[in-house]
Amino acid sequence: MPILNINGVNLFYELRGMGETPLVLVHGSWDSHRVWDLVLPYLNNDFRVLTYDRRGHNQSQAPEHQGSIRDDVTDLAALIEQLELAPAWVLGNSFGASIALRLAGERPDLLHGLIAHEPPLFGLIADDPKHASMVTQLRAMLGAVVQRIASGDNQGAAQHFVDEVALGPGMWDQLPPDDQQMHIENAPTFLDECRDPEQLVFDLDWITGFPHPVLLTTGEMSQPIFAPVLEKLSATLPAATVLPETGHIPHVTHPEAYARVIRNFCANHGRRG
Repeated sequence: MPILNINGVNLFYELRGMGETPLVLVHGSWDSHRVWDLVLPYLNNDFRVLTYDRRGHNQSQAPEHQGSIRDDVTDLAALIEQLELAPAWVLGNSFGASIALRLAGERPDLLHGLIAHEPPLFGLIADDPKHASMVTQLRAMLGAVVQRIASGDNQGAAQHFVDEVALGPGMWDQLPPDDQQMHIENAPTFLDECRDPEQLVFDLDWITGFPHPVLLTTGEMSQPIFAPVLEKLSATLPAATVLPETGHIPHVTHPEAYARVIRNFCANHGRRG
């Protein structure tokens, strides 16, 4: 089993694909490297793909101390460096996109380009009166999830998060049993993330002047709170591309179409690093 000790934590990773161009995939909250399984067959011919379990998820070690998004960023940077993948295309989904955006701001030398789908950087809109009701509602929903995890109800918390926060009503029941179990097991790490005061914070100055290609995406069917976040990011980065008929996890629901978007963007911006 491929393991690297990164910043004192053992991280599981896999390198696959027949292409020479490095592509690093960063999963979101509750997930693991397995969340990319459906999209990988459409990427492996063009890229050398790195997937990994972020700290506290599935086959990677969970540290005993309070974690932070800063830890995730330094983990990602160290993985790219130790596996000699720089400069790489880095693609993040959801909280993985937040991590990728921070890495782009701190270590642009490691990236050939950035692809980010719906980062939950709600701190960007927290003080905007136009979006106050959505932010308040989100905080209440996340608070309910956190309370359930803290009380030991990991299954209830995972279902609540999937149905009420991330994907929409009834989506929990549509997840395969293995995916449901993955969410349940990774619930404590989500609690850790929510206790990180920087979880939803982002300063646009961090990414100003990023010198490489950027593709921001959002799903046509996604929760409406992501649109104003991407609008804020587009003040510094390109406007988000809307992916038709998709939602928050296009790599799961529409893997072939999403892979086509990735391949075309990378090819149009010099696939090789």
